[in-house]
Amino acid sequence: MAEIDTEYSMSEKFDVVVIGAGLGGLECALSLSKHGKRVCVLEKNALLGGCLQTFRRKGHCLDTGFHYVGGLDKGQMLYKLFSYFGLMNLPWVKMGEQCFDEVVIGSRRYSLPQGYDNYKQALLQYFPHQKDGINEWVDLLKKVGDNTDKSFEPRSVDEFYTQSLFAQSAYDYLQKIFSDNDIIDVISGPSIKMELNANKLPLYTFAQINCSFLQGAYRLRNGGMQIAEQLRMQIEANGGVVRRNAEVTGVSAVDGKVGAVVVNGSEHVEADIFISDLHPATTINLLAESGLVRNIYRKRINNLENTFGMFTTHILLKPNTIKYISHNIFAYSESNLWHIEQRPSEGEVKEILISMNPPEDATNEYVDHLDILTPMQWSEVEKWFGTKIGYRGADYEQMKQNVAQKCLEMASKYISGLSDAVSAIYTSTPLTYSDYIGTKDGAAYGIRKDYNQLMYTILTPRTPVANLFLTGQSLNLHGILGTSMTAMFTCAEILGMETIVTDLKNI
Repeated sequence: MAEIDTEYSMSEKFDVVVIGAGLGGLECALSLSKHGKRVCVLEKNALLGGCLQTFRRKGHCLDTGFHYVGGLDKGQMLYKLFSYFGLMNLPWVKMGEQCFDEVVIGSRRYSLPQGYDNYKQALLQYFPHQKDGINEWVDLLKKVGDNTDKSFEPRSVDEFYTQSLFAQSAYDYLQKIFSDNDIIDVISGPSIKMELNANKLPLYTFAQINCSFLQGAYRLRNGGMQIAEQLRMQIEANGGVVRRNAEVTGVSAVDGKVGAVVVNGSEHVEADIFISDLHPATTINLLAESGLVRNIYRKRINNLENTFGMFTTHILLKPNTIKYISHNIFAYSESNLWHIEQRPSEGEVKEILISMNPPEDATNEYVDHLDILTPMQWSEVEKWFGTKIGYRGADYEQMKQNVAQKCLEMASKYISGLSDAVSAIYTSTPLTYSDYIGTKDGAAYGIRKDYNQLMYTILTPRTPVANLFLTGQSLNLHGILGTSMTAMFTCAEILGMETIVTDLKNI
């Protein structure tokens, strides 16, 4: 149990209490505070930001889960949202115009540039015999991108851009428009940032995430924690309260609503409205003893599948050994990416993402660290669930060492001199995410969306409790853009969609 935050030991009442200081929770709090609501954000950890958290090792700033964003060019959706949230003054660094994502499949390498037209020309150069399919694919991306902001005006959006695309299979669509599986692999290659599930992934999710990065891909110098801290400062400037080491351990029901949350097992914090940025299952389980939700609803939420987790190898580098690369490398040991079996029991690594943060010193052309990410299933770490960090046993440490070594071996094929440049290695697993950030099953992208069960797996901000709302990447779209859009949907339930539309139009 978290240490009690004695600075706020007396019971207080707010207009809105936000549970969890991840990106979505902080954005909700800031938006509501802009409209005069007195908000209180309660975070169980000492650090804010959820997956935006950073940590330092040997003086270097390492990111937990933040690596790059899309849609940040002027006029694009994330640019509008981050302008509204006061985040555009951070040290954003645009990735390579001619190559922001490199896809490597076996010995074949493909460079993907930013911009729809550049992207189309690159695909046509690699696969001239797939011209018709490429034109259709890029046209779809443009349509999805052009209509993203209309998500906040649902009555004006043609169903083609909402329900019908969510209800279609991404994999089946690609199979329909392309006759060459190689181009499907290349288009799907930059998708370790989502889960390529051939049986479930909705077409809208796949297209929206791909198009957003084509609209402007950026990294952030000096770590994602800056986003959380910038949001915190603005919330507090608007009269809000952001508390750390304040774990919500229960709720108090009043007249069929949430009257207060219990903090650190004893303190009660009251509000008129409550927003949870926790995983929906974690949120609903907090209500278990309150009688506010029926067991059938709680079981439904708890039974929803979660996406895979992520194993990250953080590599500190010797000075002046590896130059900064302004693109990501998505590497696969075999083709047919939609059907790559997640790493089998022997720990073989088949797919990695190599990501570099811009050097902390903008004048330095060398990086001091890089990250290697590979998907990892919860089943691979579940047997250690419930153990404490640092006390999980020798077999857990050996597992991490083995996977990290295989990630390094694979990455060394694409980064010349990498093996000799390593000065230290740190790792994280889905269990790390579960312990530090509270993600259920250590899921990297929240609840698994299923185009076959659209209304079951895509959640709305509303819950059966009238004054309790949800936010976060588990609801509909994940990632920085998806989470930021969802935060606005949540606020629209409180402020009205007309208010949100007006706010964004004024950017």
